[in-house]
Parts: sequence; C-alpha cells; structure tokens
Amino acid sequence: MEKHAAGMAGPDWIMVAGYFVIMLGIGAWFYSRMRGVKDYFSGGNRIPWWLSGVSFYMSSFSVAAFVFYPSLCYRHGWVGVTLLWVAVPATLFGVLFFAARWRRARVDSPVEYLETRYSPLLRQLFAWQGIPVRMIDDGIKLVATGTFISVCVGVGKAESIVAAGALILLYTFMGGLWAVAVTDFIQFVVLTAAVLIILPMSVMRAGGLGAVLENAPEGFFRLTAPEFGWGYIIPLVALYALAWSSINWSLIQRYYCVPRERDAVKVGALVMALYVVGPPMMFFPAIAATRFLPGLEDASQVYPLLCTHLLPPGMLGLAVAAMFAATMSTLSSDYNVCAGVLTTDVYRRLLRPGADQGELVAVGRTATALVGVVALGAALLIARGSGEGLFRTMVTLFGVATAPVAVPMLLGLVSKRYTNASAVAGFLLGLATGLGLYAVSKMAAFEAAGLSWNPDTEDLALGPLVLKMEIAMFLATALVTWAVMAVVSAALPAGQAAGERTAAFLARLDAPIGSLPEDDHGEGAAESPFRIVGAAVLPVGLLLLAVTPWIGGGLVLALNVAIGGGLAVVGAALAFARAR
Repeated sequence: MEKHAAGMAGPDWIMVAGYFVIMLGIGAWFYSRMRGVKDYFSGGNRIPWWLSGVSFYMSSFSVAAFVFYPSLCYRHGWVGVTLLWVAVPATLFGVLFFAARWRRARVDSPVEYLETRYSPLLRQLFAWQGIPVRMIDDGIKLVATGTFISVCVGVGKAESIVAAGALILLYTFMGGLWAVAVTDFIQFVVLTAAVLIILPMSVMRAGGLGAVLENAPEGFFRLTAPEFGWGYIIPLVALYALAWSSINWSLIQRYYCVPRERDAVKVGALVMALYVVGPPMMFFPAIAATRFLPGLEDASQVYPLLCTHLLPPGMLGLAVAAMFAATMSTLSSDYNVCAGVLTTDVYRRLLRPGADQGELVAVGRTATALVGVVALGAALLIARGSGEGLFRTMVTLFGVATAPVAVPMLLGLVSKRYTNASAVAGFLLGLATGLGLYAVSKMAAFEAAGLSWNPDTEDLALGPLVLKMEIAMFLATALVTWAVMAVVSAALPAGQAAGERTAAFLARLDAPIGSLPEDDHGEGAAESPFRIVGAAVLPVGLLLLAVTPWIGGGLVLALNVAIGGGLAVVGAALAFARAR
C-alpha cells in the first residue's frame, strides 16, 4: 500500500505559508476600518447574508469534527453523517422562532438584551458564566488541531498549537468581526477545495463507488446504528436546537450582524443547505477508507491517514491548511464574541459607561488578546499533560449550566409571561439539578457499563451510553428550569414597572428594522466585500496552480488545475470588478 513519507515537503510549506499570509492580510485590511464598537463586534450590522451564513457554518465545527465523525463513519457507517445532519432541523428551529428576533433585538453582544428584558444581575450572571467555558473549550480545540496537524506534518503538537493560536489571535485582534467573516469565507473555500480533491481520490483508491457500496458491511449505509438509534438522535436534535443554533454566542452573532431580519432568515437557510451537502462530502472518504485502510486500531486518525496516503506534495499542504481552517473559524468567532461580552457587558456597562468609540475598540482588542492568550495557555498545559482532566471537568461542569441559561434566554425573546425572579430561580435550581445529576450518575454509569471512554479523542463511539446520559441530563435540567420559571412567574408576577419594561422590549422585537428612529437605514456595507473576498480567493487559486509541477499526473492533477484555475478566475473577477 503506497504511503507518503511523514512530514511535509517544500510545496506543502508554500501552501500553508501562503494561506497564513492571506489570513493576516485580511486582518490588516480591516484594521483601520474598525472605527466603533459596533463595527468591531457586529460588523456595523452590514455583513451580507451570504458571508454571514458561510461564517456561521464554518464557526459551527472545528477540526475535532474531522477526528470523531470520520471515526464513526469508519466503524459504523453513515450514522456519522446522520449525527451532523441533526444540525439541519436544529437550525430550522432557530430560524423559525429566533433569527429575526435576534436581529430586531438591536444588540452588540448576545447577553446585552437581558438587562432590559430581565435585570442587570442576570446580564452579568450569564456573561460571567459563558466566558470561562468558552476560553477553556477553545484551548481543547487548539489541542485537537495540534493532534491532527502533528500526524500530517510530522512536527510537535505544541508548535502547531502556538502557530494556529497566534495566527487566529492576530487577524481577529486586527479586524474584528469583519475579518472573522471574510477569513471564514476563505477558509470555507480552502476546506471545500481540499474535500473536492480527497473525496474522488478516496473513492478511486477504494475501487470505485460500486465497490464501496457492494463491499460495505450490512447496514453500513443506514441512517442509524445500534449504538446510535432514533432514541439517541431525536433527543440530540432537541439539544442542538436549544443549546447550539439558538443561543450559541458566536452563532447568534451571525443573525444580528446582517442588515435586516430577512437577511437573518437567509443566513439560517444557507446554513441548512450547507449542512445537507457538506457532511456527506467531508466524511464519505472515511467510509471508502475501509477498503484500503482496513483494521485501523485507532480510527480517530483515519482522516489524517487518508491525507498522507492519497495526497501528493502540495496537496498535503492544502489539507493541513483546511484543517487549520476548520478550527480557526470556530476559535476566531469565539474570541470575537467573548471579547464583545467583556467590552460591552462588563467594561462599558460597569466601568466606563461614557467611553467613546475609539476607547471601546482599543478595549475590544485588548479583550480579544486576553481571551486568545488564555485559550492558548490552556491548550499548551493540556498538550503537556498538565491538568487535562481538570480542564475537561471544568468544561463539563460549566456545560451543565447550558440548559438553565438557554431556557430563560429563549423564553425572554418570545414571551412576556416570565419574570426576572423566575429567570434567576430557574437558573439556580436548574443548575443545582444538573450538578446533582452529574455527581450521582456519571461515574456510576461508567462503572456499571464497564465503559472505556477516551476523552482525548472525544470519540462518540467509545461512550455512547455516557453521551446519551448527558443528553438526558440536559433535557432534564431544561425541563426543571422551565417548570420553576412557570411556577415562580405565576406565584410572583412582575410589578408594574417591570411589566411595562418587558412590554416595551417585546414591542421593539415586533418592530421591523428600519421602523424605529434609532435604526440605521443604510442599505448595506459602505464598501462592498466582494473585492476583498476576491482579492483573497485569487491567491488561493494561484497557490493551487503553483504546486502543479510537484503533483504528477492523473486525477489529482486534473482536479487541482480545475479548482485552482476556477478560483483564480473568480477571484480576479471579483477583485477587479467595480464595487457596487
């Protein structure tokens, strides 16, 4: 079986270095254009829906998705795709009930509206609850990136962690949400180019599509598997709907950064379309790999092994850049939205209510640096084997608060019935319920089932029972939080002042963008994003064409020339077109 040598050749490094330069160039382009806090954290509400939708999609998964979903596909078949398809109905839920309302909330941070709807206490409580878990979780994602890259590149995990962490921090620090959105789009282009090469190459190596289908184990292409049946998938849809597409800070930011509420709906529609098409294309190669990489002991490495077996020099660099892209999109979004909460909900609200826009942008950049450095520090500690179990436990414990946070946030957007007292009580009792269930049942379930769940790979297949239990815990805490809010709201109705404030807030949510005096009636960005997008797509295409001499011949050469040439032509057309 042919296998390329470990490590990257010169053309691969050219590809990766060129990709890094493009990312930093986008950040530098937007550096001087961030004149106010709204520009930095919500794109001035002028980011086009197509750009925001792609950014939402890229921000919704990291390189960890290329560790455990391909592992599932390799061992259990199509169910690995099904578990990502749950994002489609979950996003539909968010679009139908909340996308337009998030835009009409007219906010610069995801928790800003809580003060008007409930109280300053709840706004600060939810802000401080959300920031630590995101920074630590981002550190864990950086470790996953380091693990993947070290397999493909042959360099140390720590070096790849530092490189990825520093690059993400730099362009997010410089350009704010505009830089995040545009780099997400370029990362989408890079990831798509890599997938469009790996997919046909894997099928061809497996002997063709017919050979893959005919020789697959029985039931390999069913939507479910014995370990992951509908009793697991349907509750997972509910979890995603409540805790992912509707209240995830970096994702709902994509709803309120667009010009109009109809654009927010288009964002969700585009995300659903991408999730229908994307997972099968990304993870079918892992199914095909059962034909030419049989019997892998560690299935979590199937995707990097696919890359090293299938891709010639230059193309391996593209795959590495694509894996960087998968995590960089998620982390840059987290860095920006967490910095937005620190700047808007903490600094401006508590410390400097009268701060001018220049000061707030400076504070926003400082907060971005703080978030990025903490995440990088956590990643390096984990990579060195220092306290990984502690970090993962912290994320889990903070995650127990997801449902007690989600329920008040979502109910506050759609109903005037629920009061501030009910939201605080629901949060506290829901959190207590979650912690109690966690302490009593999790370790008992491990011991009783005799499971060996490996948290280093976060492999779903190693502990399906434990994961089912965590979904059940989420739904139980959500139910407790809602029940407490309903009881307390009925027993202790809001006073007249609070009721009037709530009614005024909900009236604003019913007012279309452009109908209130404070709304910006602009029709779009002052400068079209097409030119900067084109100026970034063009060099991606040229990089692909530049490594052509090292590729050899056959299908991979034809794919590289077609994709690289197409991107170069489209990028040039956009870059040199007259701005609309």
